Amino acid sequence: MEHAFRESLKSGKFVITSEIGPPKGTNIGPMQHHIDLLKDRIDGMNVTDNQSSVMRYPSLGGTLCIKERGGEPILQMTCRDRNRMALQGDILFAYSRGVRNILCLTGDAVPVGDHKEAKGVFDLDSVTLLRTLRTMEQGKDMGGNDLDGNVDFCAGAIVTPEANPIEPQMIKFEKKVEAGAEFIQTQAIYDMDNFKEFMDYARKFDVKILAGIILLTSHRMAIYMNKNVPGVFVPQNLIDEMEAAPKGTKVTKGIEIAGRMIRQLNEEKICDGVHIMAIGKEEVVPDIIDAAGL
Repeated sequence: MEHAFRESLKSGKFVITSEIGPPKGTNIGPMQHHIDLLKDRIDGMNVTDNQSSVMRYPSLGGTLCIKERGGEPILQMTCRDRNRMALQGDILFAYSRGVRNILCLTGDAVPVGDHKEAKGVFDLDSVTLLRTLRTMEQGKDMGGNDLDGNVDFCAGAIVTPEANPIEPQMIKFEKKVEAGAEFIQTQAIYDMDNFKEFMDYARKFDVKILAGIILLTSHRMAIYMNKNVPGVFVPQNLIDEMEAAPKGTKVTKGIEIAGRMIRQLNEEKICDGVHIMAIGKEEVVPDIIDAAGL
């Protein structure tokens, strides 16, 4: 079966992906609406996997919804909730249902979520999950047993370019590329000069980099992320710009800022594309794309 997202990455075009947030429950109507809004505007849709350790509708279910509605899904798979047997089983199931893209994640710590009594598994991490995918492509499972039908995924991972210190992230980045990552979606970037420095380093490796863009909806959100989200830093000038926006126009200002950043990334060919995270406001992603002139 063709690998549409892999072909987009290889084409040299400026690639656009975005996140679809699954519901906390069985009402998938809003998720389906967001899929329909985005499926013809972007190259791939991530479905988050119990993001921030909050229990939600499963990523596998969301990717199948995207397939059913004619979109290109990227299955997010974390190692927090399943051991190697369950992960490999889900990989086989996803491939058998036409899913061809996986983003490999270690997963957020359990205490940050809404099921603090849950036990984290972490049998694998993002690097070993990538290696597992490549092993399964050779027709073997992690136990060395033959598979009756192998898999072939366009596999990716994440990196945090604004982490401080950055050195541990660079070590992880190299390990992920060595393990077979074909694309990297970054944590949110706001400091363009800092990101350019990271890209000078990343360009030494054969991997596509999609810069993460989180939509700002208020200056308080920016301040909160600076204090509470590791590896995210919103410069003071952007906080001031958000605060100065009149009441009722904060989201519009956030869309303008996101579009401006994406346009710069594209026009200056800083990276290979963007990963847009609107976090609960997926309906405005088309507006962000328009604001970027794409």
